[in-house]
Amino acid sequence: MKTIQMHKKHKQGPMVLSGIVTMVMLLCLSHTARAQQDSQFTQYMYNTETINPAYAGSRGVLSLTSLYRTQWVGLDGAPKTLNFTANTPLGDEQKVGVGLTFTQDKIGPSDKSTIAADFSYTIPFNNDVRLAFGIKGGINLLNIDYSVLNIHNPNDALQQHNIDNKLKPIIGAGLYLHNNRTWYAGLSVPNILETTHYDDATVSNASEKAHLYAIGGYVFTLNPNIKFKPAVLGKFVMGAPAAIDVSANFLFSERFTLGAAYRLDAAVSALAGFQISEKLMIGYAYDYSTTELQNYSSGSHEIFLRFELGSPKTKRFLTPRFF
Repeated sequence: MKTIQMHKKHKQGPMVLSGIVTMVMLLCLSHTARAQQDSQFTQYMYNTETINPAYAGSRGVLSLTSLYRTQWVGLDGAPKTLNFTANTPLGDEQKVGVGLTFTQDKIGPSDKSTIAADFSYTIPFNNDVRLAFGIKGGINLLNIDYSVLNIHNPNDALQQHNIDNKLKPIIGAGLYLHNNRTWYAGLSVPNILETTHYDDATVSNASEKAHLYAIGGYVFTLNPNIKFKPAVLGKFVMGAPAAIDVSANFLFSERFTLGAAYRLDAAVSALAGFQISEKLMIGYAYDYSTTELQNYSSGSHEIFLRFELGSPKTKRFLTPRFF
């Protein structure tokens, strides 16, 4: 969910179907706006590279993942997100990993694309503990078409000039620590740079702050056919409340995943996944809002597809990994 803090007061009114478009308009028209802008994913555990470059190459094979999310179905201009990641280890020792991430966010009149390359270096320790350091570099491209907005003041200066492919750089970094297939922990900032949009306008200024992500999870083997993995993700950004996701997933016979998640003060979710073959996995998640949005939206849907090529070169990956 996007969180916005306004430094100019606006009258509050009832929420309508165009609430998301209104939100974007407020962002554009305010003197200063600070937002939690990074994409929201319920199945973040399947596209970890997006938020942490140190994850690149950690699965031991060429891993391709695509994820699509449509949020707050039923609201005009609600967010729609397409995400793709590709990563692979290099060399026999698999200490180096490289990857590529692409994310496209559409919210009302705005369309933001992120393209980044990821690099990781892993240091192995005893007991199969591995610590990876990662860096991310890329670009953000922003487009805004003001003509789709129903702006009250037709003479507003902002609607006279659309924003086309406004480019900003990305520099990110991360740490990823894990033990074989039992536990993992990570800390990352996908973009260290503060990005300012509309800085050439005289009445509007919007800044994207650096987001700090913390992730962790542990896999319990309940019996030879059932594994249980509780996990947590925390997202922190100055000027917005902390976003905390807690999830619990069961893996049955290394094939079928079933679980649930809770996003603090935002939503509850159901998750399911199926390992169709050694190379192909598909998954789905549904979010039910625990806020007033539930009165105007039928929820959020998310589907992902992962395809992996090649054979693991170490004994660490004899069976499908749960993270």
